Amino acid sequence: MLISTKEMLLTAQKKGYAVPAFNIHNLETALAVAQAAEEMKSPLILAATPGTLRFNGSPYISAIIKEMSQHFMIPLTFHLDHHESFEDIKDSVDLGCRSVMIDASHLSFEENIAKVQQVVQYVHALGGTVEAELGRIGGVEEDLVVSENQECYTDPEKAKEFVERTGIDSLAIAIGTAHGLYKAEPKLDFARLVAIRKMIDVPLVLHGASGVPDQSLLKTVELGICKINIATELKIPFSQAIREFFITNPEENDPRKYFLPAKEAIKKVVKEKILLCGSQQKA
Repeated sequence: MLISTKEMLLTAQKKGYAVPAFNIHNLETALAVAQAAEEMKSPLILAATPGTLRFNGSPYISAIIKEMSQHFMIPLTFHLDHHESFEDIKDSVDLGCRSVMIDASHLSFEENIAKVQQVVQYVHALGGTVEAELGRIGGVEEDLVVSENQECYTDPEKAKEFVERTGIDSLAIAIGTAHGLYKAEPKLDFARLVAIRKMIDVPLVLHGASGVPDQSLLKTVELGICKINIATELKIPFSQAIREFFITNPEENDPRKYFLPAKEAIKKVVKEKILLCGSQQKA
């Protein structure tokens, strides 16, 4: 059985570290991430976007992670990342997923609240945990495109009302991070993070962490971020390792061979991010 991330994040909040959430796409990427986390003795969230679930089939991804949770000796769970459809969320929750993000941040404040409330009611009844987003995180992730400007940043007062009215377990906030690759070094609004932290008690989540300077990530954790999402920063070394393998082994056709360096490349990044989250030895 897959666990809820609620207690995982509350423990991180209490002890001052963040739980890493890595977006996976198949068996190979999921195993590489989990193996690295187990070596570091870190709790772990394996996340999947709607695009990943459409590509592989939600039952297969759910089954892979559910089976992994029985064999890895660390707290490990499956999280739905940036899901916008209640029906998609319901399907995965019915398959055993117990951690979901409903992203209705593109809607008006009231519409966002109404949609989140619907998900909270269903998921909480089954013992699951719900993350939502207020404000808009910039950049591009799959078919998600958001402009980058401070008008999209999370308003602390609105965040308090949003959490109180929805009953969510964690809140993804917009303080200057972006999905995908940065065109320039991101300038995070740490003062806004502090203000939000003072207003609400639920764990805070940072999306778009790929490419954020190490010192900035460390500071977000210090100021109260309890979950950090990493996606693009895993895909790049994975694909690069495969390209490099075929340069030196152009006739090779065995995936058991060319996936090996790709998995090692992922593991290296995972271990680096775990250290930045401060979650090593916390399993």
